[in-house]
Amino acid sequence: MGELTQRSVEFAHAIFGRAASEQGGVLSGDNPTHYNAQNPIRLWIIQVVIIISMSQFLALFLGRIRQPRVIAEVIGGVILGPTVMGRIPHFRQRIFPEEGMAMLSLTSTIGLILFLFLVGLEIDTKIMKRNIRASSAVSIAGLVIPLGLGAALGVGVYREFISDTVNFGYFLLFIAVAVGITAFPVLCRILTELKLLDTSVGVVVLSAGVGNDVIGWILLALTVALVNASSGLTALWVLLCCAGFVVLLLYPGKWGYVWLARRTGSLEQGAPTPFMMTITIFVVFGSAFFTDIIGVHAIFGGFLAGLIIPHENGYAISLVEKLEDLVSILFLPLYFTLSGLRTNLGLLDDGRTWGYVILICVVAFSAKFFACGAAAKAFGFNWRESAAIGSLMSCKGLVELIVLNIGLQANILDPRTFSMFVVHALVLTFITTPLVLVFYPERVRVHEHSGIKAGVPDSGESGTGRRGSIDQQEHKTRFTLVLERFEQLPIAMTLSQLLQGPTTSAASTVQLSSKALEAGVESAEDSHSQSAVSIDTLRLIELTNRTSAVLKSQEAETLLWNDPIIGVFRTFGRLNRLSVTAALSVVNNEQFPSAISDHAIETNSQMVILPWCNTNVGIHAEAANSSTTSLRWTNFDQTNSVVYSEFVRKVFLTSPTDVAVFVDRGIHPSSYINTAEQHLFLPFFGGPDDRLALSLIVQLCANPSVKATVTRIQTIADDGLTPTTTNQDPKLALAHNTVAADTVYGVQNTQTRLQSDTADNIIWERFTGSSSQHSRHIASALSRITFDVRGTGKPLHTIIDRTNEIIDASRSHSRNVIAVLGRSRRMAVESHQAELVQLLTERNQSIGTALPRALGDVGAAFVGTGVSADLLVVQAAV
Repeated sequence: MGELTQRSVEFAHAIFGRAASEQGGVLSGDNPTHYNAQNPIRLWIIQVVIIISMSQFLALFLGRIRQPRVIAEVIGGVILGPTVMGRIPHFRQRIFPEEGMAMLSLTSTIGLILFLFLVGLEIDTKIMKRNIRASSAVSIAGLVIPLGLGAALGVGVYREFISDTVNFGYFLLFIAVAVGITAFPVLCRILTELKLLDTSVGVVVLSAGVGNDVIGWILLALTVALVNASSGLTALWVLLCCAGFVVLLLYPGKWGYVWLARRTGSLEQGAPTPFMMTITIFVVFGSAFFTDIIGVHAIFGGFLAGLIIPHENGYAISLVEKLEDLVSILFLPLYFTLSGLRTNLGLLDDGRTWGYVILICVVAFSAKFFACGAAAKAFGFNWRESAAIGSLMSCKGLVELIVLNIGLQANILDPRTFSMFVVHALVLTFITTPLVLVFYPERVRVHEHSGIKAGVPDSGESGTGRRGSIDQQEHKTRFTLVLERFEQLPIAMTLSQLLQGPTTSAASTVQLSSKALEAGVESAEDSHSQSAVSIDTLRLIELTNRTSAVLKSQEAETLLWNDPIIGVFRTFGRLNRLSVTAALSVVNNEQFPSAISDHAIETNSQMVILPWCNTNVGIHAEAANSSTTSLRWTNFDQTNSVVYSEFVRKVFLTSPTDVAVFVDRGIHPSSYINTAEQHLFLPFFGGPDDRLALSLIVQLCANPSVKATVTRIQTIADDGLTPTTTNQDPKLALAHNTVAADTVYGVQNTQTRLQSDTADNIIWERFTGSSSQHSRHIASALSRITFDVRGTGKPLHTIIDRTNEIIDASRSHSRNVIAVLGRSRRMAVESHQAELVQLLTERNQSIGTALPRALGDVGAAFVGTGVSADLLVVQAAV
């Protein structure tokens, strides 16, 4: 009888084999920790809560050092088991009694079947075709040599620890498989987290891991079949039945499943319908049932079912998303915690035992490391890459623990040897990530980005290499637009239209540009027409512990063309004659800023644009004295998000180029003006960020639908509020640099301050002076800008009042208002912190401390006072 069938029968006997008990519960003095066969759910819930809590608690710490979650789950089981908490009197008998383990074991086996289904679904045979020669060599070397050394190791372990009643040949075969197998699921997560999937090392390891994993499961199935069979002839029949079932499932079964997925429209829409989900569940458990009753473990059926799922159009990713959380949060920790509960480190009580533990670790690691590393070196990899490949292929983790549990259930391993091999699995999994970082650090990696980009980049030169007039140098043509969610698309479209400028034909633009460059003088056309604006969209997807995130990273090339956010924006660009390219990056949330910086460098971007959106949600509300309902709009102010504020700050800090953050203030839909015309407002205080904002306004006003007002603020000290400059108190500037490195530079001296003031006066005179010479389009843009100067002792009060005046005037002319602000957290002319506090106090408003650090004091004043205008906050590159 198979393992799953046996557990189900035991559980049924436990449930129905006893009389009914009193139903008073705890009110009648019932102890919920006491096992009740008629109502086992109470103890099961207690066990599950304890197991999940322990696993999550340990994962918080181990995750910080980049360790897989499975280590936390197994260590949690060891702590809860006889090694630690099992020594507490009556703990094991109350929480994990032997008669109460049947239900826990059954649910964990169900979870393991679903997990192996997800593992099989992760395997894409197309991956094996990438660098197939080196991958095949690494895979073969990583199997043959470890299998041989594992069998040799098994001889000594058998003689020292195993009873003669265990078949010697079966034991050697099992130990060989345990040493030779590689944990493919953990391997995928390590490669993704370390951003190795787009390197030659990652491609070879992933391909070799697929082959190694498949062959390892076949060998394990062979071992289980031999152990469960009563004779050699029975084992042969078991293997023949298993082989026939594999062929039936992978060919006619797969064809039938794909046909059903097409007929139901699931493949077309990239997501399974409820009918296809039902079919999938039937296939998974039906396959597990068959492999279990023929004498092979039920998990093999789940693994085989995963191999027939098609990966076209994101179907596999969508299917995984419907199952993964329940499996990874509830079911899977139960199984691996049970592994820990069965582990008793107290049995490793002498030097001989620990000597063999060390020997197992050394042999298992060396067999993989040197064999795979040598194979990689033979195919042209350098020593660092070869060592990284060897380290990655030695990873054990999930698969090793599954193998060990099967060996324990089949009585091939006793509790002592089981504990020895569990320790070996934990050690080898734990050292994998540190070794890869030592042998193959980021500075020596060569990334291949061909699989994550779409679109043809604009043929114009990047802004970093252009030479010409001042107007040419300040005009930006290459922008990186970061998109993470659907809600950011309206912001992206609004900004793209602003950046588009006057409509000109591409042909005439190129012709005029080439003539102007050949002549070495400015043409009659504006130099801004020399190269069209190009927007490079960077789609960020968060990498989590979920299987779907790993699949997305593996299928980034396909996902890039099917991603709805990129598809919508690419269509918008095509309709508006914008040059749009796209890239996709699947990284941890903490690595978003570095991913943006790397992408900006790679694409020679002149400005990074971040959307910061609010959400207007319509809620149906009943009137107080009426049966009718009305639509009430509720605004979710995302500027209160501390997490996103910190993300924005990190981008400002690490970006090698100019940065702009567009803050959508979530204007009420009923008051939003249905027009494409925009009115920009810039309060000009001075400094590098304000100079960038002024240049950007001039560029945006080249669009005939955009007008602007620029007010230069000159602070005076006669209104009762003395301004405090950032360089008046050196300790303050130093504290800013220590606590928040993006606040200010070092203390400004007289020379740097004079240089900044001079640059302010020069750019102001160039755009406002009557003697300045400009090209036709710049002159046209300046004609739509109103410049004025205002002196005040309360600059924040003044600009807020000025903005409200512009908003009232713009509504009468059907224009929406966008405030363009310099962030001024670095090289600021003056600090507005005292006035910001006073302004918010007067208006009975409050904001979080993270907001001024992210947007600056001026931006925080706009948000805190609730000004009905969107914000575009810019920071100049260092």
